[in-house]
Order: sequence, then structure tokens, then C-alpha cells
Amino acid sequence: MAYEYEIMVVGAGPAGLSTAASIVRQDYRVVIFDSGEYRNALSKHMHTLPTWDHQDPAAFREAAVKDFARYGSVSIENVQVESIKKREDGLFEASAGGKSWTAQKVVLATGVEDVFPDIPGYAECWVSGIFHCLYCHGWEEKGSESAGMLAEGDTGNVVVALHFARQGLRMAKQITLYTNGNETLARDLKDALEAAPAPMSVNSKKIQKLVKASERASVTLEFSDGTSTTEAFLAHKPKTKLRGDLAQQLGCEVSPMNLIVVNPPFNQTTVKGVFAAGDCSTPMHTVTGALNSGTCAGGGAPLQIQAEVYKQRAIF
Repeated sequence: MAYEYEIMVVGAGPAGLSTAASIVRQDYRVVIFDSGEYRNALSKHMHTLPTWDHQDPAAFREAAVKDFARYGSVSIENVQVESIKKREDGLFEASAGGKSWTAQKVVLATGVEDVFPDIPGYAECWVSGIFHCLYCHGWEEKGSESAGMLAEGDTGNVVVALHFARQGLRMAKQITLYTNGNETLARDLKDALEAAPAPMSVNSKKIQKLVKASERASVTLEFSDGTSTTEAFLAHKPKTKLRGDLAQQLGCEVSPMNLIVVNPPFNQTTVKGVFAAGDCSTPMHTVTGALNSGTCAGGGAPLQIQAEVYKQRAIF
């Protein structure tokens, strides 16, 4: 069977780059498809990553690509893969813009997309004033008098809302939990706080609009009753969905959480020869987690190839 690459990696964020960084160490040819779409595209700083604290994610990606130069076995294709399939001869074929590429194995590192709630102004405040992770963002606002926690969607229950609010108290003296008109949740939160007091309050008013204030990460909440308030920042994790449908095209199982099902430690999916790494395969959406899962998938794909060459059983 003729093929151009041993392994193709779809996605050039931290997971995809980490995957390729493992593959090249076993001297395999790898092509990375970079769509130019990154979940942290609006972020100007990365955190929790040793040696790269408070630095630009774009610079991180550029540095990672430069590291591949000495190997001479990595190709970068700046395209959005449109279709992918497993052919009858066992090879995988990816296509984009009328061009096709073939490989023995595939690693999906396509990431996820955030699905914003239907609140006017939310998108304009995203990253600059609305933080989905208070390890990634928030420390820079420490010492604030008051911050907000939007209890809606994935954070719209007592346990998760208080989980985020407690983190917020490391950065602000007071946290207000906003339920955006959900009176039932507001009552449940008030009951929880009466049973276990904390410097938190609950606001059940319907949010009409969010406005990014001029000061630092501040966000102004305008309510349907005509009142408004400004918080130092808002914490909220919106729902997410898989970026694209390549996993479905390949027949990979997708979980009820809308994540690609993988088998650790090497992160093979339910389709042999297809691996997944990063946000598309785990609910823990962090840069360091993506790097780790990329290393695992980038180790597993070569191991499977090696076992097949000698018709032996792979370690997984």
C-alpha cells in the first residue's frame, strides 16, 4: 500500500503539536492539519504551563512548529479537513479543497467549540471579562471587591455553581451568583448558603445584556427591570461541542458529554487506528491536559504501526 505519511494529525493546538512531538521521536512521517481555529484564540496569555507562564498562545504554537524543523519529517498543511475516511485497503484518507492525503493512522486533535448562552453581549465579554477557568484566568484580578458567577447551562446547578464561586473567592472578597431568572435554582442556592455560609449572595434577576466595562476585566450586567451592576469579572463555563464532524465520519463513538470516547492510556478511539487527544476527548479542558493526552496518543499510534509491521500483538 502506498501512503504519504505514517500518521496524520488533525488539529494544531497544544494536543496536536504534542502528538507530533512524540511521533517524530520514533522517526515517522507526520502531517499536521492546521485549520487556524483555536479555542484560546482570543487569549493573549497562557498559564499553568511551566516556562510559558503569562505568554502568548500564538507564540507557543510558533515555537512548537520551529522545534520540528530539525527532524525533517513533519509537514504542516494550513487547511480545514473537510472529509476523512478509512479506505478498503486500510489506509486513512483526508480531503480538503480538492486535495487528498493518506496515512496509516489518524489522531484527531480537533478540539471543541464553546456554545454561548443566549445573552446579548456575552460574546463581546468572552475572555476579556468572562472567565471559563479560574486557573487559566482570574489571578490578575485578585483583591477585587466583588465578582460574579453566572449559574446557567453547565454551571446551572448548586454543586457546580458553588464550586466555581469558591474559586472566585480567591480573587474577590464577595461573589454574587446570577441565575438569570431561574428562581428555583436561586432558592436552592440560598438554602445551600444558609446551611453552609460563605461570602456569597444570590441574584435571580433576568439579565438583559452584558457590557464590557472599560476598567480591566469588569463586566456590567444590565437587568430586565432597568437596574444594573458591575462586577470585577464573571466566571462561567459555557456548554461545548465537538469542532467539526470528523469523528462521526470515521464512525468513532461519541459520549453523551459530546466527547470522543477513548481508551487510555494511548487514547485509541472505538475505531482501530484512530486516536484522539486534547479537548475533544476529555472534559478537563486545560493546556497541560491537552499536552499530556497528545503525548499519549502520539506514543500509541507508532506502537500500533510497529506491531503491525511484524504481525505481533501491540501492548494495547
